[in-house]
Order: sequence, then C-alpha cells, then structure tokens
Amino acid sequence: MATEAAEKAQILAEALPYIREFAGKTIVIKYGGNAMTDEALKEGFAKDVVLLKLVGINPVVVHGGGPQINDLLTRVGKQGEFIQGMRVTDAETMEVVEMVLGGLVNKEIVSLINKHGGKAVGLTGKDGHFIRARKLFLKAEGDEAIDIGQVGEIESIDPSLVSLLDSQDFIPVVAPIGVGLDGEAYNINADLVAGKLAETLQAEKLVLMTNTPGVLDKQGQLLTGLTAQRIDELFADGTLSGGMLPKISSALDAAKSGVNSVHIIDGRVKHALLLEILTAAGVGTMIRA
Repeated sequence: MATEAAEKAQILAEALPYIREFAGKTIVIKYGGNAMTDEALKEGFAKDVVLLKLVGINPVVVHGGGPQINDLLTRVGKQGEFIQGMRVTDAETMEVVEMVLGGLVNKEIVSLINKHGGKAVGLTGKDGHFIRARKLFLKAEGDEAIDIGQVGEIESIDPSLVSLLDSQDFIPVVAPIGVGLDGEAYNINADLVAGKLAETLQAEKLVLMTNTPGVLDKQGQLLTGLTAQRIDELFADGTLSGGMLPKISSALDAAKSGVNSVHIIDGRVKHALLLEILTAAGVGTMIRA
C-alpha cells in the first residue's frame, strides 16, 4: 500500500512542471473514435478534462459523431453516402446530423463532464453564429465541382463566446455545425473545426484523439515527432492517406498558424489525455511547424 501511495506521489510530482507551464493556457481537444463509444474510456476522458480545468488549464472539446449519425440514419431507413471521404448531406440527412451532433452526442459529453464535477456547456456554431460557414464543393477530375449538399467549410470563427465561457470556469463542448449567411446549417469535419478553433484561440496545444497509436510509417512504426517538411514527404510517397488526411492537414495548418504543438494520440489508451499533457511519456505523434 505504501509503495502504491509513493508511486502516486511521484506521478503528481512529475506533473507539477507541466501544470505550471500550461496553467492559464487553452488546449483544444478533438474527441472521437473508441474514446467516444467505450464506456470506461468515456468516463476516463470526462475525468481527465475536469482535472485539467481544476489545475488551471482551459480545455475546449470539439467532438465528432460519425458512427452515431450512421446508426440513426439506419434506424430511419436512410443509407449514408460518402464521396472522397465526405458525407453527402441532403436536407433530411442534415436534420439527423443536427439531432445527433447538436443533441444526443453533445449533451451526453456535457452530462459526463458535469457528473465528474466540471461545468460543461454544449455549443454548436449556430450559438451566437460563432462558426460561420459556406458551402463546400469537392473537385472532380477536370476541376468539375461536386455538390455534396449541406457540407461546409469554415469562413470564420468568432472566439469571444468560447473565451467568455473559459474565463468563467466553464468547459465548452463544441459540435462541428456551422451556420451560413441565411442561417442554414452546415455539417463540417470535426478535425477542421478543432484545428481552426485552436488557431483562432491561439491555443497552446491541439490534441486529436484517434483509433491509432498516432502517425505510422509504411512499416507500421510510430513516428513520434513530425515537421512540415517530413509531412510533405509522407504525403508524396503515399504513407498518409484516408481518414488521416484531414487530421494531418488540420494539424499542420494549426502548427503553422501559431498553435505551439499539435498531438495526434491514441484515444484507446486509458487517460491518454493526461499522459500526453502532464507527463514526459506522451502517447502519440507531435507535430510542429
């Protein structure tokens, strides 16, 4: 028992310099993957976020919800369709996206954080119109534009609402829904929202939680540190592809725009967030400009 207590004391002592370094700073966390669906990992994530807030760090959570959207679409008898990895979002699908992201998933995360002693507040980009978006068109061969419905790209983010919540000890939980000029809703990739929000808030860190150990090379080995130049090489030789593409491009944009460091971490590891932020161990890939 004494050994266990000594180990805990040692861990807390190791965390102290990181707590001191990041106190008062903002950390944007993209929450997704298994960490969002596994009950034990969900509880662990909520506790980690509350602990960060209690030691003076300002966590801002941005979440996705792809699997949950698919589940509800199936229940209403609608087949999900994807082009170039992006969900085709007609008006009916957008209603489901808003119900799931702005309602079910967002409120579950808010409730979990509050259950563990935090003061979480759920937001979508429609609140205060703080995420302004415009329609995104995909490019086909020959530069032909493909219309995929109510899918948006970010025009601008007004940081004042999130900053106000941070300053009042609230924890913002953001669903990646933007709003257009005429008030129409747009479904936006959550990695892109997290990256742009981190840039706008001039966050200390951007942490992207995934279902992989981080960025892997062609042999499946973890790349613990990456620069912009190395990322370009990995794009060129095809090492980076699929779902990792928006994550990496979002991470790189954030790093180039003043976010001190970006981390792609394995959300399947218990307390991955605390390990990455408050210890020397780290559990993923760090990207710097």
